[in-house]
Amino acid sequence: MAELSDPSPHTTPAFLADPSEPRPSVVFLAALFSAIWGILSLGLVVYGVGAEALRSPQIFTVILFIVVPILLIWVGAALLRLLHHIQDEASRSQAAFDALRASYSKHAKQTAAATKKTIGKQLEEIAEAQQKLEHAMAELKAQKLAPPSPPVPYLSPSARAPEPDKPIDHQGDLGLTSPVRDQIPPLENIDYTRALNFPENTEDTEGFAALHRALKDRKSGQLVQAAQDMLTLLSQDGIYMDDLRPDRARPEIWRRFAAGERGRTMAALGGVRDRAALALATVRLKQDPIFRDSAHHFLRLFDKMFVEFEETATDSEISALSDTRTARAFMLLGRVAGTFD
Repeated sequence: MAELSDPSPHTTPAFLADPSEPRPSVVFLAALFSAIWGILSLGLVVYGVGAEALRSPQIFTVILFIVVPILLIWVGAALLRLLHHIQDEASRSQAAFDALRASYSKHAKQTAAATKKTIGKQLEEIAEAQQKLEHAMAELKAQKLAPPSPPVPYLSPSARAPEPDKPIDHQGDLGLTSPVRDQIPPLENIDYTRALNFPENTEDTEGFAALHRALKDRKSGQLVQAAQDMLTLLSQDGIYMDDLRPDRARPEIWRRFAAGERGRTMAALGGVRDRAALALATVRLKQDPIFRDSAHHFLRLFDKMFVEFEETATDSEISALSDTRTARAFMLLGRVAGTFD
């Protein structure tokens, strides 16, 4: 916004003189001139023309000769008073305008300085954000060009980071790829739940035993293997099921899902609210075909196996299953893939 320039020097017209200067009274001057003219005109009429003229038909001419100039004097006085009034109003308006222009000029300068400072700060923030974005893009590009690291077996955080004062023996084969598929008794629900939650650490003997029993069963072994692969892929992006705290759905919602119900009423099953995990899984699902195929395979197996599990499971067993690492992965990937829509 352009600023008003300072008022340039100017001269006041003669009829707009400073109203603070003393002025003679207009009424007094008009009365004085009227009296002088009346006396002079009467004297001229009486001594010059004669008293007979006052009684002759020319009396109207005499009256006009005396009165008309007096009227003109008072008309001039009225105009002069009006001129003085206009002069006072113009002077006050000029003073108010000068004060307003000075105030506006001062305010405009202050506003311009504040705006310049704000814009400079915003430009610095934009430049800093752009540098961070370029750095992040460079890192992403470097990660994309780097050869993929081989997948590592999934373990809980406690198993990944044991205490340094305890010596770690060679874990040996966890039995995740056991070829034994003999005829065995049906897997109990408690063992099935422990297997899908995976061992807590290297000393979780019950967890390893349940995992071995689940792997010996052909159907449950397929889901356990798919969950193992899925958790390993998620851990490559720093997504660990122990870090998620999903909203737990009621067992009746899980039963309705097993019965084939879909839609918005099943949205409670996708109770994962971790935005970072959801964003990373979404990007990986769209860009990584291996991850996408593994995720869809895992979702199909979990859906199929849960239908069979629900037929014999109690509400407490369904609640326990929904709190396993495998179920959390199902909630995360199901929400990202739109399984609950």
